[in-house]
Amino acid sequence: MVKRESHSSDHLTGGSHRRIMTTKLATAIAAFFLLASIAVIIAISTVQVKQRTYLSPGLKYGIVLDAGSSRTTVYLYEWPAEKENNTGVVTQTTKCPVKGPGISEINAEAWNSLKKCMENITSFIPPHQHKSTPISLGATAGMRLLKQKNEKQSNDVLFEIQKYLRSLPFDFHNASIISGQEEGLYGWITVNYLMGNFLEKNIWNAWVHPHGARTVGSLDLGGASTQIAFTAPSDTTGEDLIKISLYGYEYNVYTHSFLCYGKNEAEKQVLAELVKLSNDWLHIYHPCYPLGYKTTMNGEDIFSSECTKHRTPTGYSPEKSFTFIGQSNPAACKSLVNRIFDLSSCQGKEYCSFNGVYQPPVTGDFMAYAGFFYTAGILDLKGSNSLEKFNSSVWSFCSKDWKTLKTTFNITEKHLKSYCYSANYVHTILADGYKFNADNWEKLDFQKEVNKTSIAWSLGYMLAQSNMIPAEAKLLKLPISNSVFATLLFLFSALTIITLMFLIITLVRICY
Repeated sequence: MVKRESHSSDHLTGGSHRRIMTTKLATAIAAFFLLASIAVIIAISTVQVKQRTYLSPGLKYGIVLDAGSSRTTVYLYEWPAEKENNTGVVTQTTKCPVKGPGISEINAEAWNSLKKCMENITSFIPPHQHKSTPISLGATAGMRLLKQKNEKQSNDVLFEIQKYLRSLPFDFHNASIISGQEEGLYGWITVNYLMGNFLEKNIWNAWVHPHGARTVGSLDLGGASTQIAFTAPSDTTGEDLIKISLYGYEYNVYTHSFLCYGKNEAEKQVLAELVKLSNDWLHIYHPCYPLGYKTTMNGEDIFSSECTKHRTPTGYSPEKSFTFIGQSNPAACKSLVNRIFDLSSCQGKEYCSFNGVYQPPVTGDFMAYAGFFYTAGILDLKGSNSLEKFNSSVWSFCSKDWKTLKTTFNITEKHLKSYCYSANYVHTILADGYKFNADNWEKLDFQKEVNKTSIAWSLGYMLAQSNMIPAEAKLLKLPISNSVFATLLFLFSALTIITLMFLIITLVRICY
């Protein structure tokens, strides 16, 4: 019995010893797999760091001069030296507004301010990249009107601008008048780029096309023209439809520009209409101007424009002057503003905005910026609001007299006097022209910028221009990059699973 017990005891001792050895072996193997997993994690991190260093060959820069009708703004953009699907990932570095009038009326003040702006812009670009930095100027509606009126003068202005830009240490591309359709399209590109509708970063910090992303419509209001642009159904056709490819995807964009319907030129049309309706040019009652406000204008201020020459009244001569007396009459102001829009030409037409212009029905969200934003801002209507709130705000503002407005708003008299007109103009073109109504008015978002970047056609222009800029470094394309990370992630997952399975099997054996 004693022997048997001793043998049994020895047997138990040996079994425990084997279990201990098995446990140690399992622990060692598990430790090995865990260390291997950690090594894979380090490899993933190393590859990602390498991607951020080796695959970041530096920045490229581009300068765009937005030569608008009332002012010029210089924008500096930057993007990685490599591109994504033939289109650069562009961001705004800085901008510089040029003092003085637009280039169609450029004077000494504007020239001096432009030169100072270019000095400021130059300081942001490394000297060794000056020669490779493209610079372009796009002139908009102000120059389009000047070209209609005096083509030689327009060409002379562009020649002087080109001469100056060529003298700078940059890669001069062009200085030209862009079409209204281009201006609208570039604005649409800007809006959707800033909204992240073209690109987004995936978990590997790579740029990809957002799944199921929708585009946003664009509404731009300048001094001499206004533009609308939005994505139309793919089967929609017409002269205002443009197919464009960005980041490897195609879009069918409706875009139309209304020359002479920028905020300033449209106001001249309103004044011209008042003159035509009045029998006493020294006492013209203006329903949009505030009660208590009075101003006298020379005929040239109103009728020298290409936008008003067809409204010249009988008996007019350039030396004539006109005195306007404010009334603060919201209803009459709305009726007056409506007169400069030909809404009857669209009666009976399903797809028409105003002046007989074809337009598909507006759908989806819209970003309204530039003059739209500033007008909504004075009414405290930034962002999205209901049509009812918009209308009541316009009525309230237009009912105030001049004294009340001056004590309420810290705005120059030149602009303050015209905001009632501007508000009615915005309502008319959006509601009566583009056919926004109570059901979709809240889809209008009045904004100045997105992610601290100005909403302007110039960014879209730079994005389009970046297609022509050659890449400087060999970038790991997204499929290769993804396969590298996918392989490492698979190894990490496999090792982790094997480790867990091994530990489970070992524990089961130990228990039984």
